[in-house]
Amino acid sequence: MQQDFRSSTSTASIDETMTGEALADPFLPELYRVVRSTPEIPDVVTIDIAPLSGERAPFSAGQFNMLYMFGVGEVAISMSGDPADMSGHVHTIRDVGMASGALTRLKEGDLLGVRGPFGTGWPVHEAEGLDVVMVSSGCGLAPLRPAIYHVLNNREHYGRVSILLGFHSPEDLLYRHEFEQWRQRLDIDLLVTVNHADRSWRGNVGGVQVSAFIKRANFDPKETLAMVCGPEGKMRYMASSLRDAGVPEERIYFSMERNMKCAMGTCGRCQFGPEFTCKDGPVLRFDRISRILAVREI
Repeated sequence: MQQDFRSSTSTASIDETMTGEALADPFLPELYRVVRSTPEIPDVVTIDIAPLSGERAPFSAGQFNMLYMFGVGEVAISMSGDPADMSGHVHTIRDVGMASGALTRLKEGDLLGVRGPFGTGWPVHEAEGLDVVMVSSGCGLAPLRPAIYHVLNNREHYGRVSILLGFHSPEDLLYRHEFEQWRQRLDIDLLVTVNHADRSWRGNVGGVQVSAFIKRANFDPKETLAMVCGPEGKMRYMASSLRDAGVPEERIYFSMERNMKCAMGTCGRCQFGPEFTCKDGPVLRFDRISRILAVREI
């Protein structure tokens, strides 16, 4: 039987244990409280969390936190909020296991442990002065969303911006409330496509739209930086389309979210060839990993 942590430990004692100098230990989680829980689609929930100790630690778009459910376990979840918002963290979580499932069932006021942020971020500063292409598939939009926020908040620092979002069906769209805001912007090129749709859908249909969009998008491939997130098979397809369009491999970046346990590179569970996803990633340059992607069982 799973023990309810809050039933046996008071908030005051938790504060004493998990705040202050003890937080210098990178394996010790800090206590956070759920501010808001928002269902996105079936089995996917976005939670806004804030630290009991005050202002949250800064993070770079593309980094992740280790979220700890007392009595259940810990799981790596990418940031999905605005890096400029210092009030707390935002995480979009799919129910795929015990820890992630418990996180999706959190309600406002519930407590959880947080370690982080960890990992490398999207190259949003390296992209300044360049055209930017951001491509995601399914829940890959969640790790890419902070980079979208950063680029849109600092639009004057970038060239032309193209955003391609692919989903299985219209029912699988994340962050629906933001799509219309993005669509109304005249300074970005936005395309949303789905694999399957009914007659009520008025948008693009079919995975082929990815390469078609890249071919017609308004960007200079030699002066473009691309950020890609999604299932590995689809990311390889997206990278192939970007290369065919003329984007150099060294300017294509993947978010390689893998099975991470410690986030410190000690357990080895996230090793990806010579890379450790938790330390060297999760954002990795495509030319560094293209050969490894072709090797089965890695």
